[in-house]
Amino acid sequence: MCGIVGYVGPKQAYDYLIEGLFRLEYRGYDSSGVAVHEDGLIQIRKKSGRVKQLADLCEADPLAGTTGIGHTRWATHGPPSDVNSHPHTGGNGEVVLVHNGVIENYGQLRDQLREQGYVFRTATDTEAIAHWVAYELDELVKLGANPTDVATCVTAVEKTLQQLKGTYGIAVLFRDVPDVIIVARLGSPLVVGVGKGEHYVASDASPLVGHTDRVVYLNDHELAIVSADDLQIVHRDGGSQVPNVRVLEQKSEDTDLGEFEHYMLKEIFEQPQSIENALRGRLDDEEATARFGGLNLDPQTLRRIDRIVLTACGTSWHAGLVGEYLLEEFARIPVEVEYASELRYRNPPMSDRTMVFAITQSGETADTLAAMRECKRKGHPSLAICNVVGSTIAREADGGIYLHAGPEVGVASTKAFTSQVTVLTLLALFLGRMRHLSYPAGKRIISHLREMPNKLRETLECHEAVKELAQKYYQAENFLYLGRLYNFPVALEGALKLKEISYIHAEGYPAAEMKHGPIALVDQDTPSVFVVPKCNIYPKVISNMEEIKARGGPIIAVACHGDDRVAELADDVIYVPEVDEYLQPLVTSVPLQLLAYHVALLRGCNVDRPRNLAKSVTVE
Repeated sequence: MCGIVGYVGPKQAYDYLIEGLFRLEYRGYDSSGVAVHEDGLIQIRKKSGRVKQLADLCEADPLAGTTGIGHTRWATHGPPSDVNSHPHTGGNGEVVLVHNGVIENYGQLRDQLREQGYVFRTATDTEAIAHWVAYELDELVKLGANPTDVATCVTAVEKTLQQLKGTYGIAVLFRDVPDVIIVARLGSPLVVGVGKGEHYVASDASPLVGHTDRVVYLNDHELAIVSADDLQIVHRDGGSQVPNVRVLEQKSEDTDLGEFEHYMLKEIFEQPQSIENALRGRLDDEEATARFGGLNLDPQTLRRIDRIVLTACGTSWHAGLVGEYLLEEFARIPVEVEYASELRYRNPPMSDRTMVFAITQSGETADTLAAMRECKRKGHPSLAICNVVGSTIAREADGGIYLHAGPEVGVASTKAFTSQVTVLTLLALFLGRMRHLSYPAGKRIISHLREMPNKLRETLECHEAVKELAQKYYQAENFLYLGRLYNFPVALEGALKLKEISYIHAEGYPAAEMKHGPIALVDQDTPSVFVVPKCNIYPKVISNMEEIKARGGPIIAVACHGDDRVAELADDVIYVPEVDEYLQPLVTSVPLQLLAYHVALLRGCNVDRPRNLAKSVTVE
């Protein structure tokens, strides 16, 4: 979750560190800090709150030096505070360290270190790592090792890593080795940017944009020794690794706000383009199917598949639910959608004909990665639907499909959801044409998919109407979201968006389930949001609306243009274009994203940085 940056080279390190922390703030914004080598010492500045507060502190008390590390925190151990902010020192300041992840045995480590005389000043698990590195360094020096030797420092870090149980991405400075950063990872991403006479470190590629387009993604159990002119990578099993340098394709304008006030609104309005990107080059008119370049499974293997498991977390899990409907309808393959956090610890019966898809925007979600690894370990073809090239899940999957949605900075996912649904539609078409789906049906699906970017542009015309609607309901403290079939996952996703950024309690249900319990929540102060475009069971949803109406509950409806029946029943209607039922989630989810956005603004919430949340959940 937390963000890590580092720099070593000829320039002032602080300039890159603070810029990088601003770019990484979506990963955590409880507190932040930087450490820079300066005149034989490591100078530290850290502050609870947003990165801007750290920048103000450093402006008043500047740092000078060409080697440094920085961190922006999402708290796991110990509340947000100045003292719990990273970086943390080990020993008497000879070691300074930043960390992303969770050390499960930190309590045991702290107890052992206290017996050795080490004093703990924070409530974090990270301080135990810093002190243990200092302890191992001291033990090596007692045996005659030179503390100014890089090899001694590397050995101290390696010995420390052997003691840790849990996950980590760390960057370490040593007071007596001023021009080196040692980084290591296990379950928490780190990337090294390769420059000319300089190197950069970051949790993901976003801080590197504009500085270098050459990157090295570290793998689990790898340790890197980073200096201005050299990058060495060592694996836990011994021996140096040749750095695999890749080209970074992300551009700085991808993360500019442009004309928008917030990233969330920008990303909502980018959805016509992101869907277009997801479709580009993947529609095969001649064969009436989709085509993918990265599945890495031959047709014979794909035809043997008799079950698919989609595993994900949060918004990606909701996209998976839509995928279940799509794949079962068009490919006639049984599909299960599993929370990755549960699947990783279960032992469900899965035959050798079961294929697993991990769905993730970041490609770094810890639970999804662990679930995919467990399925791979058992021999199941394990693929990924992912947005971030070079991410851990993208690299470790047997194959997969990129979203090509561009960077998603807002913590509440929007364009990634619709891109995932688009890719799952393509996958259903692809597998369906391999099995039972007719040529004319495939052509029809392709035709409708090509229309979707323009349908999204038409949908976004509801923006002003939704903005006005938010004024009416923003003070409500509870919402119900209701939909059926393809729009049931949309109801879940709409409720999640409202919870995430406005802090209003909201629940999503299948509309027919409302009368089996949730109807008890209906009153004049609890709006019910019905997702009710024209569909095969449209009369049934109308009946559910009648039941809410009879009990005096306010009704907000998302309906197709010109739907007079819904207009008679609902207190307020948001209109969307009429599309085929299986494509409705792409248009019906958009007004719910906008509703959450405007309600949150009216309640004074930070829509891009909601409390307690971070964009990429890299801890369990």
